[in-house]
Amino acid sequence: MKIIYHTALCAILLLGTGCGHGKGSREKSIRIAVEFNTHSACAHIATQKGWYKEEGLNIVSYENYITGMALSAALAKGDIDAAYICLIPAVNAYANAGVPIKVISGIHKYGYCLAVNYKRVKRIDDLNRKDIRIGCTREGSPTDAIMQKTIMKYSLDSNGINNRVLRMNPPKLLLALKMGKLDAAFICEQFPTLAETLGFRVLLSAKDLWPDMQGSVLIARDGFLKSHPDIASRLVKVTQRAVRFINDNPEEASKIVAAELQVVGKTILPFRAASVASGLVIAPGSILKSLTLRLENTTDIDQREIQRAIDVCKELQYIKDSFNAEEIIDFRFASSLVDNKGNRQKISD
Repeated sequence: MKIIYHTALCAILLLGTGCGHGKGSREKSIRIAVEFNTHSACAHIATQKGWYKEEGLNIVSYENYITGMALSAALAKGDIDAAYICLIPAVNAYANAGVPIKVISGIHKYGYCLAVNYKRVKRIDDLNRKDIRIGCTREGSPTDAIMQKTIMKYSLDSNGINNRVLRMNPPKLLLALKMGKLDAAFICEQFPTLAETLGFRVLLSAKDLWPDMQGSVLIARDGFLKSHPDIASRLVKVTQRAVRFINDNPEEASKIVAAELQVVGKTILPFRAASVASGLVIAPGSILKSLTLRLENTTDIDQREIQRAIDVCKELQYIKDSFNAEEIIDFRFASSLVDNKGNRQKISD
């Protein structure tokens, strides 16, 4: 496969250093970014419930980005303190330029699928057919990693598929399926579930390919963590509360997330992606299925899975060299940690 780690530099998270020193940490303004999908459900719920405010967190900026890769590029401007982001883009950014970011909480496992027009694609090996039009997000993304794992697991024609795949953001992939311009798409949630409401099928999910795959994480700038560990601790606390709410009240959570995604679809970044996203109909029923069937919502930090993601990035040549997962995890904020031997450790409440 063509080496692409050097191209990821355009999406590097060069986080700024302006942490500020007010009278107290509670007065520190916080700038947060999230992805336009159910991966960031906990952040949407915490915002709508007012839980950040309850914890004394002054969220002055809350921006939605079309993908984790787009969010990574935006973070290069240095005006975002923390982000709910897919793990693989964060790994790429850290490894390719030594960007000082830390994982402070998990969010969910899985969240990526292969959606197909079942009239055209009934079996995985149908993807080898030259007349099958396949879509995926850009190289270096989690969905690209899932596509490459599919190719390897099912011994598909790697060169044929990689040379034929069309690269689009998730809303465009869904629209291309709907318009008959694609027969199959590797795509992140909530989009595969939305595709099912249009008559498409999910033929494969991350659960089938990558057991315990870490989907998204909460990251923060290292300088921010050093200057305001108490704020970071409360940010993780709110995230844990929201994830518990999803698991305990999935129907109410789905209504909140569906409403939030429907609204922010008009203002997602980059703005050129908003025209397609704003036209989506995002119903609570689809979000419920996405949150409960396609995602496993947990704030656990699984050191083994973070290491596995790092190694996969190296294997797929998203990054030049692998590194130890401990470099990118701040263990102080984890409520529960699965260490590199598979042992679960209770760290804090």
